[in-house]
Amino acid sequence: MSIQTKRQARKIRKTSETEISIHLCVDGKGSSRVKTGIPFFDHMLNLFAKHGLFDLEVKAKGDLDVDLHHTVEDVGIVLGQALATAIGRKEGIRRYGCAHVPMDETLARVVVDLSGRPYLELRGLNQRGRAGNFPAQLVEEFLRSFAVQAGMNLHAEILYGRDVHHQIEAIFKALARALEEAVRRDSRVRGVPSTKGRI
Repeated sequence: MSIQTKRQARKIRKTSETEISIHLCVDGKGSSRVKTGIPFFDHMLNLFAKHGLFDLEVKAKGDLDVDLHHTVEDVGIVLGQALATAIGRKEGIRRYGCAHVPMDETLARVVVDLSGRPYLELRGLNQRGRAGNFPAQLVEEFLRSFAVQAGMNLHAEILYGRDVHHQIEAIFKALARALEEAVRRDSRVRGVPSTKGRI
């Protein structure tokens, strides 16, 4: 049996608003070290790593005294770039992934396609709500940045649920499980999983 190289990438982004460093290994075991200065967001990224079996390191410094928006959006940008680099030409992967994840009274569904055509459709999340001091509307900003930079078609939906914390957590867990399926290598897939011959 041949030993396959682990797919991983390190990306850095510096602006006048944020400084982000991310290392992502999609062939990991779910270990994570995350420090963004936003405790709830750290929690979500740790869950993402754990349930996607991704090894993830995130260091972020942002203008949190102004708003959380810049840090959350820029982490999405850099994480998307890291994912795109880690999976490279996408040869031998399953490409599509789908997951349903319950969180108490909430049920979330996330479906992804690593198609190279970025798109986000987010439905059902109570975007006016908050989880502690974390505005739920920032979930959309993170997902959009992540999807665009990763070249991913991403559909996320809260099928039902009331608690905003549960809604956000279910989305992050479902995203992790859907992505784990999509990036998974499959010995039956020859080359790029597209009849076009490239993605």
